[in-house]
Amino acid sequence: MSRALLLVLDSVGCGHAPDASAYGDEGANTLGHILATVPEIKIPVLRSLGLEAALSMAAGLPDQKPSRGVGVMTERSAGKDTTTGHWELAGVVLDKPFRTFTAFPSALVEGIEREAGVQFIGNFAASGTAVLDLLGLEHMRSECPILYTSADSVLQIAAHEDVIPVDALYRICEIARSHCDAWEIGRVIARPFRSDPVSGGFFRTSNRHDFSLLPPRTILNALCEAGVPVIGVGKISDIFAGSGVWNSYPTKSNADGMHAINQLWNDTSHGLIFANLVDFDMLFGHRRDVAGYASALEAFDNWLGRFLSSVTPDDLVMITADHGNDPTWIGSDHTREQVPLFFAKGVGSDIEIGCRDSFADVAATLAIYFKLDPWTVGKNCV
Repeated sequence: MSRALLLVLDSVGCGHAPDASAYGDEGANTLGHILATVPEIKIPVLRSLGLEAALSMAAGLPDQKPSRGVGVMTERSAGKDTTTGHWELAGVVLDKPFRTFTAFPSALVEGIEREAGVQFIGNFAASGTAVLDLLGLEHMRSECPILYTSADSVLQIAAHEDVIPVDALYRICEIARSHCDAWEIGRVIARPFRSDPVSGGFFRTSNRHDFSLLPPRTILNALCEAGVPVIGVGKISDIFAGSGVWNSYPTKSNADGMHAINQLWNDTSHGLIFANLVDFDMLFGHRRDVAGYASALEAFDNWLGRFLSSVTPDDLVMITADHGNDPTWIGSDHTREQVPLFFAKGVGSDIEIGCRDSFADVAATLAIYFKLDPWTVGKNCV
């Protein structure tokens, strides 16, 4: 019986990727810049797992003392979005990136409007909070859903929960998803929001839901086919359109996700728990909130120290990220970065991991750990 946890700290990159200049991200370093800006940050568990070693590896500095149980990975796929990063972790390297738009073509928008029976307002690139400031009141008056995008391959639809109920918004997004496949758009995201009685503005609720393009066959499918349970925590099932995920536990916050991991880990004797903690990215990276990001890392570190007491030498625990989102960087978008790979306490914790040239090494490692045929993409780390 084999038990594994693959934990993705959404956007916790550790230094710009070799091709970051092509994305305007040369010099970005999510973890490095947070540590430099908030030197008093208390993350002793991550430091004990080799955080500084990961930063050094990503920077190409000579390794004075070989570090075990920690490495860094460089993404092979083009892009710096959530879907691309997670799919590569699961063993899929994309030959070309998903399409991005500054505004969606009328053929796409009108097709969604006709089938859903709605008329959108917006249709431009903006941050999720700014778009509510710009169009929230017009949405309340017109009852038209807000359509917008970002630098990622996403079509986002926002609506006040009292104007368009959450289930109705999800239905609009399901229709949009069926139209977006032909346009090679990675995700459609439902963004419900409410009014803030104190400020008079608007805030996004935790009822977000992602509708992703169906991925090619991943290591998750291979595990399920071999009878290995795959349990998704957070938005994992959304990212993979439910493919290769036996059971899904959506969460509303990092704290909710960590609580779910605790319960599932204690109840699991065989299988993979694949979890995403999204607050780092959604609440702090995109909003360029360095202090908030540092505080979230401290809360995670505190939880991790307690969680590791339940990890046995036979367990596989891999902690990594899907891209960067440097809160000190210009703009509000993801950053093209390398990501750390920590093997915590169990299998792989005493092995030199080093620099890896694909996120797919995670999939290759899972295949070997669960005694499957070797995965055709990536190299086993342990």
